[in-house]
Amino acid sequence: MDKNTELRQWLEIADSDLTAAKYLLQYMQPVSFEIICFHCQQAVEKYLKWFLVLNDIDPPKIHNLEELEGLCEKIYPGFESIYKKCAILTEYAVHTRYPEEKKLRKTDVENALEYTKDIRDFLSEQFPQDFNR
Repeated sequence: MDKNTELRQWLEIADSDLTAAKYLLQYMQPVSFEIICFHCQQAVEKYLKWFLVLNDIDPPKIHNLEELEGLCEKIYPGFESIYKKCAILTEYAVHTRYPEEKKLRKTDVENALEYTKDIRDFLSEQFPQDFNR
């Protein structure tokens, strides 16, 4: 697969996760805060991996957004501005997927959606030519 196709696919998958999170919040009854936050984490994971592929780095098969953000920050120091949001979203990769783990509230979901959108906006604003191919 050529690089442009791969980059497009990373963004399509990320945007699909973000769309799913928004849809579930609006239409799922009862609302599952955990699955919505999981989709937000997944979206950001794909956005960060998109950036690594953009820079010819094979993204590691990890779910830790702090580690991924650190790899991105080595390439572009401006990523430091999204570190805290990545750290919070990292928790939703695994912890919310098992019984008896942290129970989330509506404010957690609202923050997760906001942070995911902020990170997407950060990438589209910092790298518009690449993000909007």
